[in-house]
Amino acid sequence: MWPDTAIIRLFGTAVPIVQAPMAGEPDRAELTAAVSNAGGLGSAGVAYLQPDAIRERIHAIRALTQRPFGVNLFAPVTSDMSPAKIARARELLAPLRTAYGLDDMPAVTTMPDFEAQLAVVLEEKPAVLSFTFGCPTPEQIRRVRAAGIVAVGSATTVPEAQALEAAGVNAVVAQGTEAGAHRGSFLAPFDDGLIGLMALVPAMVDRMKIPVIAAGGIMDGRGIAAALMLGATGVQLGTAFLVSEESGASASWKNAILELDSDHTRVTPIYSGRPARGIQNTMMEILSPFAEELPGFPAMNSLTRAIRVAAAKGGDPDGQSLWAGQAAPLARAMPAGDLLRILSEETGRRLDEGFRG
Repeated sequence: MWPDTAIIRLFGTAVPIVQAPMAGEPDRAELTAAVSNAGGLGSAGVAYLQPDAIRERIHAIRALTQRPFGVNLFAPVTSDMSPAKIARARELLAPLRTAYGLDDMPAVTTMPDFEAQLAVVLEEKPAVLSFTFGCPTPEQIRRVRAAGIVAVGSATTVPEAQALEAAGVNAVVAQGTEAGAHRGSFLAPFDDGLIGLMALVPAMVDRMKIPVIAAGGIMDGRGIAAALMLGATGVQLGTAFLVSEESGASASWKNAILELDSDHTRVTPIYSGRPARGIQNTMMEILSPFAEELPGFPAMNSLTRAIRVAAAKGGDPDGQSLWAGQAAPLARAMPAGDLLRILSEETGRRLDEGFRG
C-alpha cells in the first residue's frame, strides 16, 4: 500500500512521483501531461524560454491535462564571463564547429529576465513552481505562495536545504550526486555537494520541517521504496523519463542511454559552464582538460549550442551533451504514462513485501 505522504497532499497527485524538469531539448508538453495524467507530477523545464514562450508552454500542457503539473525556473546566478575565457572557448571550439559544418562563432547570450519569467508563472498559476541553481528571495517565494502555487527548491547539501526552508519554500528536492544533468549547488563549490542520496536524504530529513523529495539514481520501484524508507516523502526521476516516447531528447541521446551497461557518466562544466552529469563522449574528452579555462554559465552554454544541435540532427552522440544519471543502465523505453504506472506498481509491491533478508 502506498503511504499517504506529505507530497501527495501538497501536490494533489495520486502518487508522490515527480518527473524531473529537463530544460531544453527533452522538455515537451506531451511529456509533462503524460506523467500528470498517470497520477504523478509532470514538470516543464521552461528556464531557457522567454516569458511569452513560457505562457504558450503552460497553455499547451493545459490542453493535454487537467491534472496538477509543475514548471521549473533557474534562480538568477552570477558566473565567470570574462572576455579572455570566452575567447579561449571560441578557440577550442573552432575545430568542432568546422567538423559539424558550422561557420561563424555565435554571440554569447544571456538568460531570459527572471522577474519577467516569474511574472508569467504567477499569472498562469501552475500547481507547482520549482527552482534550481539557487534560492530566490523570500519576497519572491512569498509571492509564489500567495498566488496559491507550491514553491519547491533544489539542494545538494543540508545548509542549502536550510537556506531554502528559511526563505519559505514548501518542500525541497535533495539532489544526490547520482543525479544526471546540472548540479543544483549554490552555497559552496559543487564538489562539496557530491553527496550520495543514501547519506543526503536522512541528513536533510532529520534537520528539516518541510517535506524532502529524493532525486538521483532512482529508476524503479526499488529505488522509490528505499527513498521513502530513508524518510523522503516523494521522489523525483529524470533519466528514467528521458528515454520515454514523449521526451524530446534526440534518438541518438536516448540510444546512448539505453546502450549503457555500466556507469560511464562524469560531472563536467564543459558543455554549459556549469557542472552537470552526462555520458562520456568525444566532446567531453576533448574539452575536459581545459575546463578551468572556459567561461561559466550561460556563456559556455550559448557557445556550444550550435554544435550540440548539429550533432543531434546528424545522429552523432559525440557532439551532444548526453545528460544522464549514474543509474542510466536501468532505463526502460516506453510511453511516460506506462512507466509511471509500472513505477507505482513496483513500489507498491516493495512496500507491501517489506524487508526480505
